[in-house]
Amino acid sequence: MTSEQSAVPEPTEESDQEQSTEEATTPRRAGATYAFGRAVIGSLARLVYRPHVEGRERVPLDGPVIFASNHLSFIDSIAIPVAAPRPVHFLAKSAYFEGTGFKGAVSRTFFQSIGAIPVRRGAGQAALDALDQQRLLLEQGLAVALYPEGTRSTDGRLYKGRTGAAFLALQTGAPVVPVGLVGTDKAMPKGAKMPSLSERITVRFGDPIDVTVHGAAGSGKARRLATDEIMSAIHALSGQELAGIYNEPPAQGPIEKIKQALPHERR
Repeated sequence: MTSEQSAVPEPTEESDQEQSTEEATTPRRAGATYAFGRAVIGSLARLVYRPHVEGRERVPLDGPVIFASNHLSFIDSIAIPVAAPRPVHFLAKSAYFEGTGFKGAVSRTFFQSIGAIPVRRGAGQAALDALDQQRLLLEQGLAVALYPEGTRSTDGRLYKGRTGAAFLALQTGAPVVPVGLVGTDKAMPKGAKMPSLSERITVRFGDPIDVTVHGAAGSGKARRLATDEIMSAIHALSGQELAGIYNEPPAQGPIEKIKQALPHERR
C-alpha cells in the first residue's frame, strides 16, 4: 500500500450513512430517463387522453418557474409535465422509489421518467426539507410543480392554499405559473387501479405571477397574501367550487382538534 493510499480513510458505517443522507436530500435534475419518459409516456398520454391545453405560450421557457396547481388525481403529476413546454420536477413519496424486485424497479423507473424526486412526506421538518429540495432545483434554473392544497381534493372542491409554494416563490424570486386541471378526477378517481380511457382532460396555464410585491419571505402576512393571489388564479382557471377550508384529515383526539382549531400556518 502506498502512502497516498494509506492517507485515504476507509469508509465507515457512519460515513456511509452520512453519504446516503446527503444523497437523499440532494435533488437530482432530470436526466436521460426523464427525456426518454417524456417522449414515450408523454406521447402515449397525449394519444390516450387527448388533453386540451391552454396557455402554453404563457410559460417562461427558461429560468426558475413554480407551477402551482389544483390537485384532483394521481395523474395530475403526469398531466402537467406532458402539457408543459419544458421539463418539470415534482416531489413524490420516497416509497415509490424504494421497492425491491421487478415491481420496485418498474415503479422507480416510471417516477424517474416523469421527473419525480423522492421525498419523505410529513409535516414540520419534513415539509421544510421538501421545500429545501425544491429551492435547490429552482436555484439551478429549473421548473418545479407544487399543489398548494397539500393533498388531493376528494369532493372536487378547491381548498384553501397552504403557504409553502408562496414561501418558495418569495424566497427565490421565481415566478409562479398557476395551473387549472379539469377532468383528471374523472380520468382517474381516487382509489382507481387504472385510468379511464374515455375521459378527456384540460390543462390551463395562467399568466406568471410575481408574488415578491407582497413582501419578504419571512413575513407571515406576505406569505398569506401571496398564497391567496395564487389560489385565486388557480380558481379562475379550474372553475371549481371553493371549499373555504383547508384540506386536512379529521383530527384524532382532543389535542389534534385544538391544534387544528387554533390559528397556525399551513405549509
